[in-house]
Amino acid sequence: MNSREPVSPFEVAPPSTGRLLRSIATAAVGAALVLLFVVLPAEYHIDPTGVGRALGLTALHQNNTRTLQIKDVSGGNERYREIKIPEAGQPIPLPNPAVFQAKTAAAQSRSLSIKLAPGEETEVKAVLDEGQVILFSWKAANGEVYTDFHGHEPSAGQDAFVRYEEQQSGTAGQGSLVAPFAGEHGWYWVNVSVQPVTITLNISGYYKDIVDYGILNSVAG
Repeated sequence: MNSREPVSPFEVAPPSTGRLLRSIATAAVGAALVLLFVVLPAEYHIDPTGVGRALGLTALHQNNTRTLQIKDVSGGNERYREIKIPEAGQPIPLPNPAVFQAKTAAAQSRSLSIKLAPGEETEVKAVLDEGQVILFSWKAANGEVYTDFHGHEPSAGQDAFVRYEEQQSGTAGQGSLVAPFAGEHGWYWVNVSVQPVTITLNISGYYKDIVDYGILNSVAG
């Protein structure tokens, strides 16, 4: 009589050691290939085989950074920066936060009218803090004037100045100015016509004062 118990049809024989090692090796090779062809190009922009670029995976990493040109209008410095895009809803940091200046009062406006005889000179200056902004327009009626739009830094003396614009003979000008330093910024005019001219100047902005130096020389004889 055979006392051996019958083998259940549901029993599975354990895999051999060789088969188990082959399965582990196959899984490791597959993981290495996924790392090489997918993960490295997409996440780290590392693509030694070129497959990631062909599949468009390197572009996924490139979306995390952008090269932007950001102009610092207060300092006049332009630079290119490689920046990381912040989280959704978060702004990119400003290179110079001073470009925004909150104020407790509205901007001021001023209009001046100056009459110059032939050959007469005058100066009008806006007193500005560093980074302050003015908008301006001027027009000379009945003739042409020489114009020197410039700025003085008090500590440097009146002989040291920067020039923003020069016209040998003109009848109008308009624009804006962000003061590069605290001081006086404005216009020197000379009537280069043979008849009297009237200059009308309009200024708006956050200036501290408008200084009208009047007629600098008199041609009355």
